[in-house]
Amino acid sequence: MAYAWDPGTDPLDILAHLGEDDHPNGAVIPPIYQNSLFVFPNTEGLLGALEGSPLAKPEHYSRLSNPTMDVVEQKIAALEGSDQCKVVGSGMAAISNAVFSTVKAGSHVVLPDTTYGPVRKLIEQYLSRFGVSHTYVHGGSVDEIIAVTRPETSLIYLESPTSALFRLQDIPAITEFARSRGISTIIDNTYSTPLYLRPIDLGVDIVCHSATKYMGGHSDITAGAICTSEERMEQMMRFEVGLFGNALHPMSAWLLNRGLRTMPLRLTRHEATANTVAAWVEARPEVSVVHHLSLESFAQRDLYLKMFKGSTGLFSFELKTDSRAIITKFCDALQIFQRGISWGGHESLVVPIHAKPADYETARWAIRLYCGLEAPETLIADLERGFATLSA
Repeated sequence: MAYAWDPGTDPLDILAHLGEDDHPNGAVIPPIYQNSLFVFPNTEGLLGALEGSPLAKPEHYSRLSNPTMDVVEQKIAALEGSDQCKVVGSGMAAISNAVFSTVKAGSHVVLPDTTYGPVRKLIEQYLSRFGVSHTYVHGGSVDEIIAVTRPETSLIYLESPTSALFRLQDIPAITEFARSRGISTIIDNTYSTPLYLRPIDLGVDIVCHSATKYMGGHSDITAGAICTSEERMEQMMRFEVGLFGNALHPMSAWLLNRGLRTMPLRLTRHEATANTVAAWVEARPEVSVVHHLSLESFAQRDLYLKMFKGSTGLFSFELKTDSRAIITKFCDALQIFQRGISWGGHESLVVPIHAKPADYETARWAIRLYCGLEAPETLIADLERGFATLSA
């Protein structure tokens, strides 16, 4: 059974229906194509698939593509406004594939100094083996990026907001400069999802996601997504994705599709809860600063209003003490906020992060909170337990 219906541009309709025109045996949910390879009725069909574009259909090998992956790839590409999307095994797989596609021996990379730790490790410690150099910047000024760019700069890597201190970059200004110099740009858009920020519209070349988080939404898969032009994706499919062999497993792709259906509804709830909790935390006398995009006190509020449609469930704050023992005691007192990394599921999480962005800044502890789907009043009551330890 099939139907001819265009889901249009509404995210709810796209995530509910795009890519699901065929309903085998009347199934309302697409089946899992749990197979490693696809056979052809004749040899010319097989040779055509092997010799043609890796983006062409039909699929021939699940190391590259699979109908279950195809459904979620259509949806994510439509949300991001990109030509193509490829889902892979994790957010770091997405970022690694994208970065490798933009550098070669002797390349130079510019990136914010508060970028996600494993990405810094990839560029500092791994790519340096192959002669790729890098320069860290604060990231708040395009002039700072222009000043450190070299003739061999091939990539400006963005993460807006960054992971612990939630610093923004001026994406349109940076991409305008990068394109004038033939420099590729990559952004990690996991925090915002394409519902709240569409970097392709702002000139970014490659958008990456940890689909483990809001897209999956249930803390039961690891997945990544790469969104870019058809030309760039074809090259990545021939080399990085194809040779590294990290395309997403069909079962995980099926679960990702399940999560995508409810992402707009969940994200609205995460945002509303985090806004309530962050405002409450900001009013506490024990707190020196809250790093949350939607607060009026947010240091880069004008840039936030210029680029974003909303904030989400993740923010951090700093206490007026920098004692590891006190901060650990604070976190251990929490019962609803569980101690763990990652975010994006139903459960609220807390993790202390020792942030040392650069040599010109003092290292300090930030407590990162992720507000799940619990009631805001429940989370505030839980944080009261933590603050009670500060006066004990």
